[in-house]
Amino acid sequence: MPRVPGRTPVRLGPLSAVWRPRTVLVPCAIALALCAAVVLNTGRGDFPLSPGDVLQALLGTADGVAELVVWELRLPRSVVGALVGASLGLAGAILQGIARNPLASPDILGITAGAGVGAVSVIVFAGANGAAGGLVGDVGIPTAAVTGGLAAALLVYVLAVRQGISGYRVLLVGVGVNAALTSVLSWLLVKADIVDAGRALIWLNGSLNGTNWDIAAPAAWALTLLLPAALLLSLQFGALAFDEDTARGLGVRMTGARAALLLTAVLLTAVATAATGPIAFVALACPQLALRLLRTGHPPLFASALLGAAVTVWADFLGRTLISGVELPVGIFTAALGAPYLLYLLVRSGKARTS
Repeated sequence: MPRVPGRTPVRLGPLSAVWRPRTVLVPCAIALALCAAVVLNTGRGDFPLSPGDVLQALLGTADGVAELVVWELRLPRSVVGALVGASLGLAGAILQGIARNPLASPDILGITAGAGVGAVSVIVFAGANGAAGGLVGDVGIPTAAVTGGLAAALLVYVLAVRQGISGYRVLLVGVGVNAALTSVLSWLLVKADIVDAGRALIWLNGSLNGTNWDIAAPAAWALTLLLPAALLLSLQFGALAFDEDTARGLGVRMTGARAALLLTAVLLTAVATAATGPIAFVALACPQLALRLLRTGHPPLFASALLGAAVTVWADFLGRTLISGVELPVGIFTAALGAPYLLYLLVRSGKARTS
């Protein structure tokens, strides 16, 4: 049989597979870029550390002050950024595969806004009742974010999935739900007193400032549990790229597969949003960039997660570095970079429909 460029057949006894070097080399390159971002971001601060000093502290061979600064003060920020970025990149890849639309992401479909409504509701009403302490910090925001994200996703699913799924119908319903939830967010901010409104606005900008190992733990557990689940569903995920009849002919139960993947994406988005606030456009852009780098038929799940982690940490580093004396929240920086990409996708999608 003729060989396809970039693909090498591999046979092991009765088993056969196709070896594509790009599927290994590209994730390795992204992982190296992520490691470089973590080292540079960890060295950034009022007590600057060189990359060599950071590596020595990570290996346990630096002095006590450097190890304290790295492990207790700065490394949690990069770790949380990587975990949140990976969760958002994976969630975006899942949603774009389900909707068969490159514009589908938690930001546009209202899932992020739903998580924001839940979290801000806790900040506003718990603060108004004088119970903002342990409730908001420990339990209230994560629980409310997950609940709000699930409710928004369920609403989009119920309204959009009728007699099969259409990427543009899902997108239009999601845009409508997102607009309604954004209005609810605005109402909550108007209703809140100035202290709670300021706290909510800081959270809504999406920032890694002030993160610690306690914040990293829930995000790490969510990614540890949900990434393997998403990879186990990857075979069904590939079948969802086809139409309804083709997927059923391949033996995939569309309703069950969609529900499991959608639940995974919503939980990833809600936990990530609860940890740092909404970080815009990571879930939108990273799956499409990973798809183009790997040249696959649908957004690759693992590479999208890796790329989301790398983009988030690099965005945090650049937001702290580009303007002297000013630290931009990572959510503002990713939004500034992602907005032109969204316009590009809209123009490209419009041309595809008219051609």
